[in-house]
Amino acid sequence: MPAQLPDNRRFYQKRFMPMLCLRLIPLLLALAVPATALANPYERPLANGLRVIVKEDRRAPTVAHMVWYRAGSMDEKSGTTGVAHVLEHMMFKGTPSAGPGEFSRRVAAAGGRDNAFTSRDYTAYFQQVPKHKLSEMMQLEADRMRHLTLDPEEFAQEIRVVMEERRLRTDDQPQSLLFEQLTATAYQAHPYRVPIIGWMSDLENMTVKDARAWYESWYVPNNAYVVVVGDVDHNAVFELAEQHYGTLPARPLPARKPQDEPPQTGMRRLAVKAPAELPVVMMAYKVPVIRDVERDVDPYALEMLSAVLDGHEAARFSKHLVRQQRLAVEVTASYDSTTRGPGTFYLYGSPSEGKTRAELEAGLRAELADVQRQGVAADELARAKAQLIASQIYKLDSMFAQAMEIGQFESVGIPHTQSQRVIEKLQAVTAEQVQAVASKYFRDENLTVAELEPQPLPSTPRARSSFAPRH
Repeated sequence: MPAQLPDNRRFYQKRFMPMLCLRLIPLLLALAVPATALANPYERPLANGLRVIVKEDRRAPTVAHMVWYRAGSMDEKSGTTGVAHVLEHMMFKGTPSAGPGEFSRRVAAAGGRDNAFTSRDYTAYFQQVPKHKLSEMMQLEADRMRHLTLDPEEFAQEIRVVMEERRLRTDDQPQSLLFEQLTATAYQAHPYRVPIIGWMSDLENMTVKDARAWYESWYVPNNAYVVVVGDVDHNAVFELAEQHYGTLPARPLPARKPQDEPPQTGMRRLAVKAPAELPVVMMAYKVPVIRDVERDVDPYALEMLSAVLDGHEAARFSKHLVRQQRLAVEVTASYDSTTRGPGTFYLYGSPSEGKTRAELEAGLRAELADVQRQGVAADELARAKAQLIASQIYKLDSMFAQAMEIGQFESVGIPHTQSQRVIEKLQAVTAEQVQAVASKYFRDENLTVAELEPQPLPSTPRARSSFAPRH
């Protein structure tokens, strides 16, 4: 099972989407919701508070089944950071009726695949199997939703796996370490300041009682929803959900108190020294995210600004900073408009040989300043829209991607029924709105800058633990 999603889902990758002919956008928008499928997806709540969302897609005899819990690392308390992710690992360690590892073995025997992931905002589990195996998958998930064993010996072994995972994926990865420190500096009050995998000291002192407390608090049907996409009849799925999940009792949830981030009053800077081949500059600007699909304007314009800067190979960063000025070997813009917590717009890059971190930072600032002063051209905005709309439409090719989109919208409080409206709002963004958000939010008082200062690489790599992650 993968441990955790990156702290920002698109931070470490560019959106390489095939270029679309601009005149195809209206057709793509029409294809997004066929006229014959206006009622699809379907939804039904169970008496215990569990919501079941079904999207029929009959192109292949398979089904994606996902269980989402509205609990992620942002719900943790100091002293037990990383427990959401640790519990995700423990969910594969068995129940009284299905021993350790049996869950995944049964999925594999059915000819399917399964996995799980923890984010700041949620924890999710999925199986993709032949459609006739859906009932079995529901039975397995419902079993571990209520009857997880949480054996102390299994926990003692798995916590060592998680600690080694942290060493491999953060402590030994200079860019990950830099991003972790950037986030911890940018946020002072909000729990987004804490890494999803947790601080090492908390992992070292975590007990099975901490994991059980998390499980008992959040893993209840009234804090979860099930998403099913595939070659199914929605009424049959609702009957299966009632059969398997409907008997689980609801329980009161812990109170969630606001943990608002105070306004930032000036630029923050930090430097991290770590063994690395290349220097790195990361810049984080505080920006808004979608809270009201209809009334909000700025988050859609920020999505479009990200696409203008780095949405395709001909975008500004790649064209200007990498190819023309040869200022960077890599440069990226990243923004996620759908989060439970506050929003951040990231810029990231490594300077080319002979160029400094300061020169790269100046180059990034110059690109933003150009948008602030000159705006964006109509054809440039149209290309960016083509890429963003294409990325939305291509999700329809994958049942898993469709289930992910539904689940992620719901996890941040946006009804999945508004996904088409989000696309329409993106398509409606104007060049003036893009220029306006560039001027409004990209100011030093909203900025945190982190620099990686490379240190010599060790002559011999660190010895790996026998408890290294298996996923």
